[in-house]
Amino acid sequence: MLPAFRLIACAFLGFTSLSLSAAPTVIAQDSVEIPPLPRPRPDPDSLPSAPAPAADGANSATDAISAITDAPQPVTLTARITQEGAAVPEGVIWRVYDSVPDAQGNMTLVAKSEQATAKLDLPPGEYVVHAAYGRAQLSESLSVVPGNNEKVIDLEAGALRLNSAVTGDIPIPPTELKFDIFTAGDEASRVLIAEGLPPNDIVTLNAGTYHIVSHFGDINAVVRADLRVEAGELTDATLYHHASEVSFKLVSEEGGEAIADVEWTVNTADGATVFTDRGAFPSTVLAEGDYVVLAKQGEKVYNRDVQVVSGGSREIEVLTSVYQGG
Repeated sequence: MLPAFRLIACAFLGFTSLSLSAAPTVIAQDSVEIPPLPRPRPDPDSLPSAPAPAADGANSATDAISAITDAPQPVTLTARITQEGAAVPEGVIWRVYDSVPDAQGNMTLVAKSEQATAKLDLPPGEYVVHAAYGRAQLSESLSVVPGNNEKVIDLEAGALRLNSAVTGDIPIPPTELKFDIFTAGDEASRVLIAEGLPPNDIVTLNAGTYHIVSHFGDINAVVRADLRVEAGELTDATLYHHASEVSFKLVSEEGGEAIADVEWTVNTADGATVFTDRGAFPSTVLAEGDYVVLAKQGEKVYNRDVQVVSGGSREIEVLTSVYQGG
């Protein structure tokens, strides 16, 4: 049974509109004064070699047109959360790539901007533009032509805020929680999107279904759920753990002082080791289940069978006078 979660929808951002005007073309022209006549006739032997014949007028015109059309043109890039939404005011990272891969099959990065509304100058041609907003991202083709160019990308993104508690709404310290986000699907095909996220962070994602993993502690208290993120909405989700924080101490009598310099090992019922530590009062988080706790002091080993149930923190004592073995 998947853990329960709560959904809250909220509106995103405000609308802005920007236009970029082309700069006027400036042409510089030099004047040359004609020398007085008559001019002395030069010595033919002193004249430089005759220049090569000039290209025909058609080629000169083609070169001039090419020089003009290859000049960088103004490009404005804007992102929106949804098609009906306003422009994203901040936090967008833009990358523009040449549409033709290189010899190794990689696309060459030609421009990058971290302005929400990017203003670039690009030669006319075909490109691929990539917009990243948090964990949401989208790539689209971009054609740059002479004049002003504008491109709006609709990310179709939403947001996710995660938290966890122990069954019964027992809060978990934020330092003991972390979350991983994967794409949906079977385990073999899932792709990791974000790892080790703290609770209550707002993560921006493309709309869709994601596989969420909640880690309570570092051992085996793990909860999984598939959650749906809707475009333009914030989804709040709380996942519930069946686990408990436990601490251990070796004592000579019930309720006695913890004995120092003890080596601790915790095994599951089938013999798998899930926890080791050294000290007088170690602690960890364990999922519900049956365990064997072993405490080694010097050459002596003391053990105790324990059952961990879901709930608040619990202290487990191992008595030197009762639980001992070889």
